Amino acid sequence: MAKHPVPDFLDIHPAVAAALSRGGAVVALESTIITHGMPYPENSSMAARVETIIATDGAMPATIAVIAGRLKIGLSDGEREKLATTPGAMKLSRADLAYAISEGRTGGTTVAATMIAAHLAGIGVFATGGIGGVHKGAETSLDISADLDELARTPVIVVSAGAKAILDIPKTLEVLETRGVPVVGYGADVMPAFWSRHSSFPAPLRLDSPEAIARFQRTRLARGVGGGMLVANPVPLDDEIPAADMQRHIDAAQEAARENGVSGKAVTPFLLAKILELTEGASLKTNIALVENNARLAARIALALAG
Repeated sequence: MAKHPVPDFLDIHPAVAAALSRGGAVVALESTIITHGMPYPENSSMAARVETIIATDGAMPATIAVIAGRLKIGLSDGEREKLATTPGAMKLSRADLAYAISEGRTGGTTVAATMIAAHLAGIGVFATGGIGGVHKGAETSLDISADLDELARTPVIVVSAGAKAILDIPKTLEVLETRGVPVVGYGADVMPAFWSRHSSFPAPLRLDSPEAIARFQRTRLARGVGGGMLVANPVPLDDEIPAADMQRHIDAAQEAARENGVSGKAVTPFLLAKILELTEGASLKTNIALVENNARLAARIALALAG
């Protein structure tokens, strides 16, 4: 990745800065999974474990967050623990990332905000759980995640288990196609559905190795094609929850959200918390497994890009 001047609001962890300066493999990690995606202490222990997985596979992890108005590219253990226990942390996307920095706030970065920060620091690969997308009922609510537009404009590879299964997956795929975002099924001809390995929707593209994904991205960049890439990586077989089982829980959670008048940024955290309750904790176990699986693949892609 090209080197960028470091803005005065940006703190790059020394180990991450050293890896970037030598052209090493670096993987960005989001932080809304810490602030809004899981309860404490699972959020903190999961984040530490994902960083260890990336490091063990030979890449440098860089968890991204805003802490007291500083945009952090890579967190110390103390910063990560502080973030995991901060009450009222903001959920930051493109619209309010700069606000949190200018007002000295603390918040977790969504997919969109993490892509912005990763590109600013010169990081080209990002591992997450699932991306945001088109919510069910968006034809009236217009609830569409900024993640989709960010994928269209910011040249970062995003490794996920697909769009979150609480979303309208076919509409999400349609928006990504319209925006010109390549969606790659990793070793799969159908899209994964977050907690489940399979949905009923075909993957637009398929690649079977990290090297092929890196080669595809290099070709895109060399041809001047802008924007990012979504890699859809199915959750490991032993950790999945069958799609039919999950759909019953998702339907119940969405009905609860409607009854409680939940809207906007509050929808996804509400649904995830309700599904955690309905599955008696099984969704959290699967969520952790898929994040770890995505981190392993992202490390291998970053190594291929650096190599």
